Amino acid sequence: MRILVVEDEKGIANFLRDGLKEEGFAVDVAVDGKNGLLLSRENEYDIILLDWMLPGMSGIEVCREIRKKNSSVPIIFLTAKDTVQDTVFGLEAGANDYIKKPFAFDELLARIRVQMRTGSSEISTLTVGAIEMDILTHTVRKDNTEIPFTQKEFALLEFLLRNKNAVCTRTRIIEHVWDIHFDADTSVIDVYINSLRKKLTTKDGKDHIQTVRGVGYMIRDV
Repeated sequence: MRILVVEDEKGIANFLRDGLKEEGFAVDVAVDGKNGLLLSRENEYDIILLDWMLPGMSGIEVCREIRKKNSSVPIIFLTAKDTVQDTVFGLEAGANDYIKKPFAFDELLARIRVQMRTGSSEISTLTVGAIEMDILTHTVRKDNTEIPFTQKEFALLEFLLRNKNAVCTRTRIIEHVWDIHFDADTSVIDVYINSLRKKLTTKDGKDHIQTVRGVGYMIRDV
């Protein structure tokens, strides 16, 4: 999943970027409101973490502008403001949630997962055939047997499962699973897809990952 962090305090921005990457997210960072808004319009994000006090353009202004174009992407405000009036003001501007600085990373991660579950109208488990992914425990099981996954393998499988029965283009996979530009070498996708196939193909040879030649990949029940 791809997250945009809009935060002007370098220490906090780096902390969030590194922590979220460790959790398997692809992360883009903007250090001011105008660049944050620009990135939100140029790319497709699953979550936006938005600081309230930003140079050039406030987080409130950015949030309102995003909502004019995109009414669905979850936005979580990161701010030192903590009065009831501030909370109401931020939510009325279009934010989905609000967390006060300083905050525990585990709490932020939990809030992100809540928004992802809410936005995709599903609970904590994604399935295809005998494959079951638990988002909360970060585990994958095949025929009730747990399979070890790297962070990037987990992120790729999660993206495919969240788009089950739909073709995921190589561009979208790169943008959502890797925090690199879409014109980068996409052959890395093939390496990870092959790894997923080796781990997920059933004893009777069922392969849930379908290659759509010249386009990308799709995961489906077979």
